[in-house]
Amino acid sequence: MLIKWLERRRNAVREEVSDLMVTVEDYLSEKEVEMSAPDALALVTFLTDNGVLTHVDGGWGVDALLGRQTRAHEDLDIAVSHDDVPKLRRLFSERGYEEILRDDTWACNFVLADAFGRMVDVHSYLFGADGSNIYGCPYPLESLTGVGTIAGEKVRCISPEWTLKFHTGYEPDGDDYRD
Repeated sequence: MLIKWLERRRNAVREEVSDLMVTVEDYLSEKEVEMSAPDALALVTFLTDNGVLTHVDGGWGVDALLGRQTRAHEDLDIAVSHDDVPKLRRLFSERGYEEILRDDTWACNFVLADAFGRMVDVHSYLFGADGSNIYGCPYPLESLTGVGTIAGEKVRCISPEWTLKFHTGYEPDGDDYRD
């Protein structure tokens, strides 16, 4: 009789807990979260300090090249060597970031988010001995030569020429036009 009571109680508690559980994706969909300049800079600095060569891409990449924030950003896009992905995942996991699965998620493009909704869109690549892209997101070696500033600090980013090419290789949205 005691065992049956304990089983019923355990099942009731599970139901209560499952009603309270919210997935990271559900949590984020309810929030308007911005990746601020200090947050973006802190993440790039954190990765760099831990040996992950990081280039800022996307909207923050454009703003880094301009040297000022021109709009709110929901995430931080970064380009890293695919060899650094296991270390990057470990470092972000230690900071409470979890992967958010999307339709375009794959080994070389994935999004990590923390409990506050700050998102990092990771793009990885791999170059051969001759400098040609042999795996991952199609970054040419010469695209990883940009230098910009976020919150007054220098950061590596996609070069201006390649930023423009990357922003015109698809149907642009409102943020692309603002960039």
